[in-house]
Amino acid sequence: MEVCRCHHGYLISLLLFLFHSETACYPLGKRPCEMQAFRIWDVNQKTFYLRNNQLVAGYLQGPNTKLEEKIDVVPIEPHAMFLGIHGGKLCLACVKSGDEIKLGLEPVNITDLNSSKEEDKRFAFIRSDSGPTTSFESAACPGWFLCTALETDQPVGLTNTPQDAVQVTKFYFQQDQR
Repeated sequence: MEVCRCHHGYLISLLLFLFHSETACYPLGKRPCEMQAFRIWDVNQKTFYLRNNQLVAGYLQGPNTKLEEKIDVVPIEPHAMFLGIHGGKLCLACVKSGDEIKLGLEPVNITDLNSSKEEDKRFAFIRSDSGPTTSFESAACPGWFLCTALETDQPVGLTNTPQDAVQVTKFYFQQDQR
């Protein structure tokens, strides 16, 4: 009997290792991961909002604060996630066009995305926390990070030079309590 228990534990550990991405969202048979809403703002206090179907970062005051976009998150693995807005109906994506890489918003339901599909990888971002701030690296385009410009009301984008002083790649990222 002891031998069986030992092998049984080994098999479970092996299966958890082999299917880590599934177990990260489905631990011990619990229900699938649910979408959660987060607030995001850069270290210069600019929040995200939508202007002319483009995600921009700026200072919202007074009645304009209601324009703030919450970031919808579906975790894939411990540090990887899909990011969206508008109730998960528009997803942030790393879009490659020739040699150019940019941030896109695509009309895809965030809960329909699948981390094991190669075509869905462009919607995945790797979250890295450093003290109170967070950065987001594209899973499809390693080395490219979510960024805002130093100027206000400019498009949110991607950069492959996160140390560059003209772009901000550090964000405050907090689960929305509403």
